[in-house]
Amino acid sequence: MQPIRSKDNFLVFGAPLIEEDEIAEVVHCLKTGWLGTGPKVAKFEENFKKYKQASYSVALNSCTAALHLSLIAAGIGPGDEIITTPLTFCATINAIIHSGATPVLADVDPESMNIDPEQIASKITSKTKAILPVHFAGRPCEMEAIMDLAEKFDLMVIEDCAHAIESEYKGTPCGTFGDFGCFSFYVTKNVVTGEGGMVLTQKEEYAARIKVLALHGMSSDAWRRFSDEGYKHYLVTEAGFKYNMMDLQAAIGLHQLKRVEENWLKRQSIWHTYNKALENLPLTLPADPEPETRHGYHLYTILIDEEKTGITRDEFLKAMHGHNIGTGVHYLSIPEHPYYQKRFGWEPEDYPHAMRIGRQTVSLPLSAKLSEQDVQDVILAVKTILTKAGAN
Repeated sequence: MQPIRSKDNFLVFGAPLIEEDEIAEVVHCLKTGWLGTGPKVAKFEENFKKYKQASYSVALNSCTAALHLSLIAAGIGPGDEIITTPLTFCATINAIIHSGATPVLADVDPESMNIDPEQIASKITSKTKAILPVHFAGRPCEMEAIMDLAEKFDLMVIEDCAHAIESEYKGTPCGTFGDFGCFSFYVTKNVVTGEGGMVLTQKEEYAARIKVLALHGMSSDAWRRFSDEGYKHYLVTEAGFKYNMMDLQAAIGLHQLKRVEENWLKRQSIWHTYNKALENLPLTLPADPEPETRHGYHLYTILIDEEKTGITRDEFLKAMHGHNIGTGVHYLSIPEHPYYQKRFGWEPEDYPHAMRIGRQTVSLPLSAKLSEQDVQDVILAVKTILTKAGAN
C-alpha cells in the first residue's frame, strides 16, 4: 500500500499554527530580559480572564498544576473523595492523588463521552467533597445537572477545561460554572504557549492563594521583587510549588488568544468536512453538538469497531502512520492502566462505556494549521485503509 503522503511530509498530529506576531513577541521578551514571570504573564492573565468572562485568573505552567492547586485551595485533602471521569488524561487523576484525596470514577455517557450525571449521583458518599468534570474533546458537560448535584450535596466543582477554551453551555463559558476552571495551553491545544495553564475562579481569596502556592509560597511575584520600583523582600507563607508561567510562554499565548475565534472557525470547518466525507463509512463519528452549547472542536474522534471495519483500532493507527499521518488516542480509559488497577482495584469492565470508547477511539488531525490538502489527505487515507480492510 503506497502512502498518501511522502515520508518527508509527515502530518504531525496537533501541530500548532504559529505566526509572525508570536515570534516577534518572543524576540521582544528575549531582548528586554524578562524571560520569567513578568508583565506579559500579567497581561495574558487579564486578557484570558476577559475572554472567559471570569473574575480572577492565575497563569501557571500546566493544566495539571492548575488542577492540583485548585484542589489545595479548595481545602481538599486526605480522607476526601473527588468524583471524576474514567475517560480522561492521567493528569486529572494524578492531581487528585497529589492533593491527598481519593479519585472516584463515574462512567461516561456513550454518545457525548462526557461524565454521566446519573453515574455521578450514584457515587456520592459522605466523603465526597467535589466533582471534577472534564469537557471531553471540547464538548461541554451537562453542567446544569452537575451544578444541581453540587448544590444538593454541598460539593465543590472543579472544571477540567483542557479541551474547552472556547466551549459554552447554555450561554455560559465553560470554566466559570464551578469554583475553579482549569485550562491547558499545551502545544496541541486550541491556544498554545508550548507548556502552560490557567486557573479561573470567582473568589479573590482562591486566586490569591493559588498565586502564592504557584511560586514556592512566596508573598511576592519574582518580577515585582526585581522591578524598577525597587527591591522588595518576600516572605514564605506556606510550602508552595514551582508552577509559575514564564513571560516567554505568555508571549506566544497573547497572540494565540487574539486569534482564538478565527482558529475556532477553521477547526469547525474541518470538523464539518470530515463529517460529510466520512458519513457513509462504517465508523462511529462524533455526536453533533448539543442544543444551546458551543463545542470547542478540540478533538475529532472516530470509533473503530473491528466487526464493522475489518480492522482493529491499533491496526488502523499503524496504517495511518504508514500513510505518514499522525493520529491520537483520547483516551485509553483510566482503569486500563496498571498503576491505577494496583492502587485502587479498578477494572475496565466496571466502566463499560469508557472501556469501549477507549479501546476503539482514534483522534484524526484537527488543527488550524491544516491546509485543505492536509484534510483531503486524511480523508483519503481513512477511506483507503477501510477499503483494503474490506469494511462492511
